[in-house]
Amino acid sequence: MSKLELYFRLVRLDKPIGTVLLLWPTLSALWLASGGVPDWQLLLIFSLGTFLMRSAGCAVNDYADQDFDKHVKRTAERPITSGRVSGKEALAIAAGLSLIAFLLIQPLNALVKQLSVAALVIAGTYPYFKRFFAIPQAYLGIAFGFGMPMAFAAVQGSVPAVAWLLLLGNVFWAVAYDTEYAMVDRDDDLKIGIKTSAITFGRLDVAIIMLCYGVHLAILLAVGLEFGLGWPFLAGLAVAAGCAVYHYFLIRGRERAPCFAAFRHNNYLGAAIFAGIVLDYALR
Repeated sequence: MSKLELYFRLVRLDKPIGTVLLLWPTLSALWLASGGVPDWQLLLIFSLGTFLMRSAGCAVNDYADQDFDKHVKRTAERPITSGRVSGKEALAIAAGLSLIAFLLIQPLNALVKQLSVAALVIAGTYPYFKRFFAIPQAYLGIAFGFGMPMAFAAVQGSVPAVAWLLLLGNVFWAVAYDTEYAMVDRDDDLKIGIKTSAITFGRLDVAIIMLCYGVHLAILLAVGLEFGLGWPFLAGLAVAAGCAVYHYFLIRGRERAPCFAAFRHNNYLGAAIFAGIVLDYALR
């Protein structure tokens, strides 16, 4: 592979699922905060910022996990672990992407910039939580959902309680989908001592995943009612609930391939919720 191809793999340009799992909740919050009419510049800034920060996070994650990834079948050939990209290169790429993301938000208010610093710290420290925190997926949910309070700050100049409630809901969603992801590597993670929710939950993993989906959807329902959303939003939630049920049938056997398929399918769950919000406002 050329260096450029290796860099693309380092920041997961070949695997966009992580970007969309960040993007759907961020866009949903942007639509809610703006009453269904988001400014096109904000759409562009938040969409590009989501892509850039997810890419930077992947580079930092691989740098932090390089000594662990070589013991995991799925990650042994990642660019840093295989020795084809150095740790210094990865950190330089992460820093460059983060700087571009920060430059993107310069036209926005001071609160957004302050929140962006918190978002950067959370994203940068997440990989190290797997060393000691029993459910690092909860911390990931904060990192993946921090665009939600930032969206409200950009539109309204403040972060209302409902934005933090949305972030809480995103934490439960992240625990659900990233536990599915962690179930793929559970045997390898047990050998090397990495902490994941799939290990912490043990034989209750499937039940807790479904409970987290339920809490996530219940929080979204409460938020939707608070914003006066109607049947299009409820239809989107129903589709999302159907996705969660489908995931149950994929993960109940705890087999690697179906668990990974369930994780990837969360793209459709997030898209259904976002589509319901967009349609609800469009039909008013």
